[in-house]
Formats: sequence, structure tokens, C-alpha cells
Amino acid sequence: MWWAAWWIWGALGVILAIGEVVLPGFVLLGFALGAGVVAGLLALGAGVSGSLPLLLLIFAVVSLGSWLALRRWAGVYRGQVKTFDRDINED
Repeated sequence: MWWAAWWIWGALGVILAIGEVVLPGFVLLGFALGAGVVAGLLALGAGVSGSLPLLLLIFAVVSLGSWLALRRWAGVYRGQVKTFDRDINED
């Protein structure tokens, strides 16, 4: 049962967090937080170690919730329009 190892979920969280540095816009950070929460639950022995569907459900719910919270905190706001003052090709 490789999915019950907390360090695998922790490594997945770290890989996703590193991937967030490469991709802009908080795309992977919510998934990294979800994997981190699952790793924490498994490390603490919260009784979810035997069930892959339960682990995936926790991962999905926490990832979605944190992604929505990050989008609300640092995302594009309603009515916000991006304007450009100058062209990068002009000097």
C-alpha cells in the first residue's frame, strides 16, 4: 500500500510546491496544500491509512478549498481589467 506512506504524499506536496514556482497564478499551490494535509494526517495516524478512496477524497476537498481560497485572496477580482501603458518593443 504505497498510498498509505506519509512521505510519498509529502514528496508530492513538495514537488507540486516547486512546480508552483515555475507556473504563475497559484495553479499548483492548492494541490500542494492538499497533499501536505494528507501527509500530515497519515503521519499523525488519523485512521485514514487503509483507504485510498478516502485519502483521495480528502486530497480533493482540501485542494479545491485551498485553491478557491488562494484564488479569492490573490486572484483576479471582478471588474479588474489589465491595461498596458507601454509596448515592450518600443524604446
